Amino acid sequence: MLVNGVYYRTVWMESSNVCMINQLKLPHFFEIYKSTNHIETANAIKNMIIRGAPAIGAAGAYGVAQACFEAKKENFLVHVKNAVKLIKSTRPTAYDLFYAVERVFKKVEKAKDLEEAKKLSLEEAERIANESVEACKRIGEFGNRLIKSGSKILTHCNAGWLATVDWGTATAPAYFAKRKGKQIFVFVDETRPRCQGSKLTAWELLNEKIPHAIIADNAAGYYMRKGEVDIVITGADRVARNGDVANKIGTYEKAVLAKENGIPFYVAAPLSTFDIKIKSGDQIPIEKR
Repeated sequence: MLVNGVYYRTVWMESSNVCMINQLKLPHFFEIYKSTNHIETANAIKNMIIRGAPAIGAAGAYGVAQACFEAKKENFLVHVKNAVKLIKSTRPTAYDLFYAVERVFKKVEKAKDLEEAKKLSLEEAERIANESVEACKRIGEFGNRLIKSGSKILTHCNAGWLATVDWGTATAPAYFAKRKGKQIFVFVDETRPRCQGSKLTAWELLNEKIPHAIIADNAAGYYMRKGEVDIVITGADRVARNGDVANKIGTYEKAVLAKENGIPFYVAAPLSTFDIKIKSGDQIPIEKR
């Protein structure tokens, strides 16, 4: 992520602290929030200091590693189990969180003692974060092929740098297209009720120097009908086995409008967002705020 020309990841670990861009402060202030223990990390996820499926997956993985560093030698696994339970309770819909937390905990269960648990948990958390970066980069590379110079792209919510560890999902193709010298324009749905589009996606595009406009959520159909939109790309919180997608409220509406107006509609998501245990979208737990 480029912020005033300086590279950042959305979340990373320093010593036993989890550092993350405080998304509640954007777009007016850029601040790094430092979580000193797994409870603070869980609260940061729950209160949306950090948000976006891959981003909270990485944060959750680091939170499990934090729990290992906090634990005492005796019954350390009990402490970590409780931390896992707390972290998984923070956000019910985004599958990346459960995927990442469970991966780290499986490593901890195999550790012969606390010191090995610390080592294995941190290594696995870093591996998850790095895999996420690579997956999102590949999404950008593949998605770039769908975008022609002169394309006008519509996206909903924030599925960019801030929603992942790096690169983003839905906006990654736009970032790659820009780097390839393509002339593009992005329509940014404001995305109520928390306005992640107008607050976060627009802020990212500004830092990337990509021309864009924030539009009201109910204006998308108007621009599609006028022929102003060439392609729609959104992210996903969870993808079921049959391909059903759960994402920010309003995504279904954009899909229906795109189909009605003959506009290609794509969902960009890494494999960590796919939940093959769930048959269809009807089984996806939906967070309501």
